[in-house]
Amino acid sequence: METVEYDVVVIGGGPAGENAAQYAVEGTTMTAAIVERELLGGECSYWACIPSKALLRPVAAADITGDLPGVSTARVAPKALLERRDTWVSHYDDSGQAQWAGGAGIAVVRGDARLSGERTVRVSSADGDLLLRARRAVVIATGSDARVPDAYADALPWGSRDATGVVEVPDRLAVVGGGVVACEAATWMSALGSSVTLVVRGPRLLDRTEPFAGEAVLASLRERGVTVLLDTSVESVRRADPAATGTGRVHGGTVTLTTSGGELEADEVLLAIGRTPRLDDLGLSSVGLTPDDVTSGRLPEWLHAVGDASGGPPLTHWGKHQARLVGARIAAAAAGDVAWEPDREAPVPQVVFTEPEVASVGLTEAEARAAGHDVVVSRVPTSSASGTALLRDHVVGDAQLVVDRRTRLLLGATFVGVRAGELLHAATVAITGGVPVHVLRHAVASFPTAAELWLRLLEELPRELRTPPPVD
Repeated sequence: METVEYDVVVIGGGPAGENAAQYAVEGTTMTAAIVERELLGGECSYWACIPSKALLRPVAAADITGDLPGVSTARVAPKALLERRDTWVSHYDDSGQAQWAGGAGIAVVRGDARLSGERTVRVSSADGDLLLRARRAVVIATGSDARVPDAYADALPWGSRDATGVVEVPDRLAVVGGGVVACEAATWMSALGSSVTLVVRGPRLLDRTEPFAGEAVLASLRERGVTVLLDTSVESVRRADPAATGTGRVHGGTVTLTTSGGELEADEVLLAIGRTPRLDDLGLSSVGLTPDDVTSGRLPEWLHAVGDASGGPPLTHWGKHQARLVGARIAAAAAGDVAWEPDREAPVPQVVFTEPEVASVGLTEAEARAAGHDVVVSRVPTSSASGTALLRDHVVGDAQLVVDRRTRLLLGATFVGVRAGELLHAATVAITGGVPVHVLRHAVASFPTAAELWLRLLEELPRELRTPPPVD
């Protein structure tokens, strides 16, 4: 078997893997290889973040024209919308990503990778097996898989890849789940013409955000014709003539869901109940490890995990952040140095591209109280800033800050409304940098922009928090 040596071997070519390889070797004489069994660029580029936002943005634009006098009301054109999606995923061709890797001096190895010993990766492909030896580090960046319980498996349900890669729009779509994927997919599938029913086990949508965020999205989905069944569990699933017809195509005949609220029939069912790190069949036992060791960070010094595979938040930007840190650590260690990192743990921001958008970072009010903080909350309507009120005639949603009374530090922030995601980074910077709210009050927002919402929120805080805390 041929053996090839690199300084760094990365298993998985999604954004996290690409960033780990790049940051490890750029500006050095070290070499790196990325092993990818599917498309270089990973889930985000072809089946998640990029196609979903390519589908959602025109829907949002059409919504705004329907609530903005002075402009003709736009309608979603399904064929053109899917063509836009295809453009953004490069028609599922990763040659552009491969060209980037070559330009960055990173080798691309195609095939299935398994650890076969310390710093050793075996790659299997149609061309045979290849052994890669890493002089310094191996990085696991294998991503995650959609969770499919046994009760659903025989019905061949859609996963997120089918939803973003939709080719055949089902007349009736049942979506099981109430999280980000479920709510976003319900939005674009409804716009494409499906009659969508959302089946949610819990009492609200987006249950990891502030309650008012889920309430706003619930109202919006129902207004656009989506049926939302809360507190409804699925007891069994059966399907007439299931068939593996391909990604984004209807997988057989009618699906019948038996739920706690009765039977529900649909032409397709989308399962959106979470993801699990893709760590099986990775050869972990060859180095005395288990998947739990990977997600718990119990790894030898030569082995790293980033992105979804690490068990952290399944968000592209978080995986890339982890990868940049890991890459910098590898490069610094090779130079006999230690990479600088801030003392404060980075908060994890997230934007849900529903209508209205939901953007959040840090702790919710409930999480902050549970953690023992003396919490002060400031909440105002999103429309209270001229910059947001001008974006459309009926601005829905609220914005909220969660502040520690003693330190005056921002613990969390949530924005709900049109273009809410554009307001989030300021909160992320404030939390990362430990900027107290009495200092934030002196960051002047331009008029009339959405950023003025920050002034409204800070003005709602008690007067005692507008000055520095007393010195102990």
